[in-house]
Amino acid sequence: MDQVIDVKGKVAMVTGCSSGLGRAFAKALARHGARVALCARRADRLQELAAEIAKEGGSALAVPLDVSDVSATRDAAARIERDLGPIDILVNNAAVTKQAAVVDAEPDYFDSIYATNIRGAFFVAQAAARQMIKHQRHGRIVNIGSDAALRTMRRQAVYSSAKAALIHASKVMALEWAPYNINVNVVCPGYIATEMSAGFENTPVGKSFISSLPRGRVGKPEDLAGMILLLSSGEAARFITGTVIQVDDGWLLSDGAQGLTGEGQLGQAF
Repeated sequence: MDQVIDVKGKVAMVTGCSSGLGRAFAKALARHGARVALCARRADRLQELAAEIAKEGGSALAVPLDVSDVSATRDAAARIERDLGPIDILVNNAAVTKQAAVVDAEPDYFDSIYATNIRGAFFVAQAAARQMIKHQRHGRIVNIGSDAALRTMRRQAVYSSAKAALIHASKVMALEWAPYNINVNVVCPGYIATEMSAGFENTPVGKSFISSLPRGRVGKPEDLAGMILLLSSGEAARFITGTVIQVDDGWLLSDGAQGLTGEGQLGQAF
């Protein structure tokens, strides 16, 4: 194997990349030579990111998309195929979350979480896989899960169960699409500092939570980029499929993995 990260010239679709994790993933793929389709709801953010990638010598196309709209997802995939070429890599990152106790959860809240985190992710993966199968691409699909799916946490029943469903769906995708040389894996981040969690980390509850972590620190979006690049690679990842990989700095080993008992933004950061 001459090159560990071999995504140069590949077409990569990244969802939820207007900020946070998705933005870091898109930039990492572009830096390594992939042509990246930037997908998210905030079109202005996508244009800014596309310009930034171009300034750094990369190639990116802004494709506004709300993944909860299946028709829009299929249209976006068709546009990517037309303008960049068939999709080789999908980083299925778009997600929404909001904490609520089970007794307080209402149907609209439940549906909004599931519409993006499992229904949306499912049909984005389907759209990408259809192109990979049609064009006989050795595809790579990386679905972004969460450590919350691997542990029971208060006030996270809806979000956690949606991410757990994504994990199981990903394993079935890996099984069904293995004959087509499409690899499907799940990356489960731990606590990652993003703009959504900025206020939480300086609160008393936030400081207590961070101090309970094995190394007393939180992650940055860039800390996950290496794993995304590995799983997106052709040769380097050819024997990895159907796997759930925790990238959490040992978060699930800590007392903090039990979650928060009160109000907070823990669920909005991983």
